[in-house]
Amino acid sequence: MAEDGNNNAQAHRQPSEPNPDLKSLGNRLVGAWEVSGGAQGRATYEWMEGSFFLVQCVDLEQHEQRIKGIEIIGHERQFGAEPSEEIKSRFYSNTGDTLDYVYELEGNTLTIWGGEKGSPAYYRGTFSEDGDTLTGAWHYPGGGGYEATSTRVK
Repeated sequence: MAEDGNNNAQAHRQPSEPNPDLKSLGNRLVGAWEVSGGAQGRATYEWMEGSFFLVQCVDLEQHEQRIKGIEIIGHERQFGAEPSEEIKSRFYSNTGDTLDYVYELEGNTLTIWGGEKGSPAYYRGTFSEDGDTLTGAWHYPGGGGYEATSTRVK
């Protein structure tokens, strides 16, 4: 099947640089973090080549269950569309979960919304002044959730 040259070029057009809000988030998160509290283990963030996406790998234990997974974080860009305004992600786990999130960084406060911005399921944490500690809690509908502290180890 032949493709129209103009549509093909437009569908593959990319922004020349990653969005500055993703760069700010990545500057805060890139590295390895030891997680303690309601979940324990390690989370590692790194840039995917091109710096349009962050990749998070987790190896955590929560409620005596080991959770390993990978999350891709960035501005969603559907085929032929402009990048999303929000920083979105999808997490895939060894337990079969595929979870969507929206990331929001304002000053030293990181909010990770479960599903969509404004969701009743969210994480809110605060970075220390040196940026090497993130302290906060997951909040779930109906009053559930847990506190967690992440400390950068490299």
